[in-house]
Amino acid sequence: MTTRPKVLYASEPALDAAEFRRVLVESGLGVTRPIDDGVRLKAMLANADLVLTARLDAPGKPLIGLARGITDFSWVCYISELAVCKSAQGLGIGKGLLDEARRQLGPSVAISLISVPDAVGFYERIGMARMPDAFWFGRER
Repeated sequence: MTTRPKVLYASEPALDAAEFRRVLVESGLGVTRPIDDGVRLKAMLANADLVLTARLDAPGKPLIGLARGITDFSWVCYISELAVCKSAQGLGIGKGLLDEARRQLGPSVAISLISVPDAVGFYERIGMARMPDAFWFGRER
C-alpha cells in the first residue's frame, strides 16, 4: 500500500510566474487566463494581497495548487483564482486552500469568488453559499 505525500499549504507572495502559469494550464483555468502574457501574469501576482500555495511534501516540493486573492483583510477577500492541477483534483486540495485562506484571514473576513461552470458543484459541496446578485463589466483585452 502506498501513502500519499503530505500537502504543505503556505503563503507565497513571491510565487514565480512560471509556476503560476503551469498550475493555471494544468488545472484547466489556462483557457480563461492570460497565460501567454508573462508581464500580466507577473502583475497579477505582484498586486495580489494573498497568494497561497499547495505543494507536495516530496522531493522538489512540486506546486499542485494555488489561491490568489484581493482583500482589505477586514471585510472581504475576493478569490480570483483557485487552481488545482487536474492530477491532484479530488484530493481535497481546493478545500484545503480555502481553509488556509479562512485561517489566515480570520473569522471577520468573508470570501467571495466567481466559479467557472464546471466547478459550481465543488463550491456547493464544501458549503459555500451561491449568491444570485453578482454583476460584471467584462475586460476589453
